[in-house]
Amino acid sequence: MTEEELPPTIPMDKLVRVYRKMRDQMQQLTREYEKEAAEIEAKLALVKNALKDQMLALGSTSVRTGNGTVVLGKLTRYNTQDWDSFKEFVKEHDAVDLLEKRIAQTNMATFLEDNPGVVPPGLGWNTEYSISVRKPTK
Repeated sequence: MTEEELPPTIPMDKLVRVYRKMRDQMQQLTREYEKEAAEIEAKLALVKNALKDQMLALGSTSVRTGNGTVVLGKLTRYNTQDWDSFKEFVKEHDAVDLLEKRIAQTNMATFLEDNPGVVPPGLGWNTEYSISVRKPTK
């Protein structure tokens, strides 16, 4: 369906009814998909763990089989339980690169509201409108 297929004269009430019906269908399909996907993901996790255990037992990081090559990787993720101390550490060691480059969206919105006319250099933004449709109240 394209915008050209929708006459501009369709009453809003009818558009809302059609919208809700289509949204409900999408939600049902999504629930069904997510249920099936979760079942497969659980089985996949079992297979991955079995492969990992065998790779560790072999002491190998790569094994070629007739159906594919298994590669054992290692990923370390870092976190902190004390953000105040970590921020002080970053300042003390001038190690801003230890942080990821993204802006905390809610905090930036609050800062801009609290400080009208103060905009950090290089800050860009994009505002989009959205529509939400709710069930009628009974």
